[in-house]
Amino acid sequence: MILGMVMLMTFGLVDTFFVSLLGTEELAAISFTFPVTFTLISLNIGLGIGASATIARYLGSGKAHLAKEFGTGALMLSLLLVGSLALIGFITIEPVFRLLGATDGQMVHIRDYMHIWYLAGVFLAFPMVGNAVLRAAGDTKTPSIIMAAGGLINALLDPLLIFGWGPIPALGIQGAAIATMIAWGSGCAYILYLLVHKRQLILPRLLTLDEFRLTSASILKIGLPAAGANMLTPIANGILTAIVATYGAEAVATWGVGNRLESIASIVILALSMSLPPFISQNYGAGNLQRVRQAYRLCISFVLVWQLLVFALLWLASPYIAMAFAEEQEVAELIQLFLLIVPLGYGLQGVIILTNSSFNALHRPMSALWLSILRLFVFFVPVSYLGSLLFGLTGMFWAGILANLMTASVAFLWFRRRLAFEQQLHDQQIQAEAQ
Repeated sequence: MILGMVMLMTFGLVDTFFVSLLGTEELAAISFTFPVTFTLISLNIGLGIGASATIARYLGSGKAHLAKEFGTGALMLSLLLVGSLALIGFITIEPVFRLLGATDGQMVHIRDYMHIWYLAGVFLAFPMVGNAVLRAAGDTKTPSIIMAAGGLINALLDPLLIFGWGPIPALGIQGAAIATMIAWGSGCAYILYLLVHKRQLILPRLLTLDEFRLTSASILKIGLPAAGANMLTPIANGILTAIVATYGAEAVATWGVGNRLESIASIVILALSMSLPPFISQNYGAGNLQRVRQAYRLCISFVLVWQLLVFALLWLASPYIAMAFAEEQEVAELIQLFLLIVPLGYGLQGVIILTNSSFNALHRPMSALWLSILRLFVFFVPVSYLGSLLFGLTGMFWAGILANLMTASVAFLWFRRRLAFEQQLHDQQIQAEAQ
């Protein structure tokens, strides 16, 4: 799981590195795109969660035909929803990025990048949801290979298309988007071949309207709250990007680099958030809530210690990382400032993420959604904004840590109380059966 997610995260990081070589304006432009692009990715993640949970249930009960039907429906649904969102995004590029604070000079680069990226985003729907179908069938190795191959294709094509070589012209920031589209398009073709012919996990036809309605309703019941929770993050990040934009292009470039580095630095948390829920769900279904409690606390303790070590590593390597991602001295100094402060809160953020996924595992998706709302719009955005008003960009970085501390405390107590309530219900059920 870690390997596959590392490869997925490298798309943005590799693009950011090569685009940073073009200049600060281009780096700022691609930084503006992060909250928007992650919105589409979050929708795919949510649909994948809904599809995986539903398909695994049917496979486990021996209803392979229904599992194929739901797998087909999940892919059709993802294409419909992601395609519609991409079309809306394509039409609203100008107003959306103006709202985020992009300047005229940055808008030129943003248009070049996003016109291609929105088409690439449609290609991403099939690999992400298709990989969820594979994981539901018990295969986590193949999805990792598919994501790794996509990351390799993207990394090889980026410098070739951005800077040109021989007969291939230098396409600049647009080349980064084309490289991503080719990588995701390749993954799309392979995953369809794999699911239809080699593994036969989906039907070799489109669903009827009645079949599509039935499968969509079940998938969306689980996937919609999960997608909503995931999509809140880029919305909040968009608001914070607009705040950061008031400090200039250098600050926006720093924020974009920091967000992509955060994805890599938190990779163990994200992998745990996908491997912990099945463990919790199985023990919850068996009524073994003590193991649920032990697993949750073990993971919470681990990520706090692990991310503290990650912070120490980033703190030591901050000058070298800053030099790698910035040519201008001011940008390098701001990136180093980010790395000296913000990663201190990654462990607390891990507590929130793991609690969120644990709520989903207990079949409480709305609790997970409310926790995301609480974290982003009650604590993180308001506290970060207040910090920026009082102490500038440095204050905003420290305020984010404080917001994560407050949310992590609420999340831990909330989940512990939920477990106590579930234990009470379980004990009452046992007493009723005994009588």
